[in-house]
Amino acid sequence: MQATLDPPPVTQKVWTLVDLRSPVIDRSARVSTRLDTGRPVSFHGGVAEETSTAPQPSPPRGAASEADYSCLPKAGPKPRGLRIGACQTPELLEDVPAALAMVESFSAEAGLADLDLLLFPECFLQGYLVTPEYLRRHALDLDSAAFGEILLRLASIPQTLVIGLIERRHERFYNTAAVINRGRLLGTYRKTHLTAGESAFTAGTGYPVFDLNGVRFGINICYDTRFPEPARAVAAQGARVLLVCAQNMMRRRNAERWRPLHHAIRADRVRETGMWLISADVTGQRDEQRIGYGPTSVINPAARVVAQVPALTVGMAVTEVG
Repeated sequence: MQATLDPPPVTQKVWTLVDLRSPVIDRSARVSTRLDTGRPVSFHGGVAEETSTAPQPSPPRGAASEADYSCLPKAGPKPRGLRIGACQTPELLEDVPAALAMVESFSAEAGLADLDLLLFPECFLQGYLVTPEYLRRHALDLDSAAFGEILLRLASIPQTLVIGLIERRHERFYNTAAVINRGRLLGTYRKTHLTAGESAFTAGTGYPVFDLNGVRFGINICYDTRFPEPARAVAAQGARVLLVCAQNMMRRRNAERWRPLHHAIRADRVRETGMWLISADVTGQRDEQRIGYGPTSVINPAARVVAQVPALTVGMAVTEVG
């Protein structure tokens, strides 16, 4: 059984920056940019239509799509619950400064929506390439001065961040998600289920959970969601939200084959655990052979997709879990 895509009710408070489906949103004014054509796309009632204006460049590296937040609730006393933004980004390889600039750009957007947490894709910081040579060149020791400089740059970010990165610990490499708050490393999750192509990584062994605004969450990374055990281990500790850092940049034939399956697999994890599942992924083309469609989306505990950033669009899916 596949997950279904339904417009959320007003009380659910689910938004996406580029494809707003809630009836509280003015759907007529949203414009973002497709990464495949470079032409602006207008969204009307959740249907994307390319406009007839002249071609425009794709979003610059390190910058999120523009969005108008005048329709969102104004900042004020913090509402109960946890507001989460799942960020769909271009793939950035070997460019940590561009990745940090993109975090800052999404954070500025998130401030307008009064968000508490931002989720980024798998290995987002250094880029997802998994050859031993690439890992040796780019992996970061989280106790190193180099990572300390990254934390210092992120200290001004008000949202808690969940960022995928390549970690070095002594002589081992890990596919890791780091949880960061105002420049402090709160904890990490290391991917426990590795694909055949990820043999240069060492699998993680634990499933930490974190509490923010009275909501407990845990993390899976991409291929983890193919198996029931990682999600169950998070749910068994009382978590209500499963955050998934993903990276589905694939050869075109595989990308087309997997495109309808990601939500079906993740919806199974939701049915088994009753958690929200929120995923962040990359989009766009690496080269002529490889493309990423996402998905970056929100699946509610009823296993329904209630928000999703369109494929080939940089943007953010936003929800509140109360």
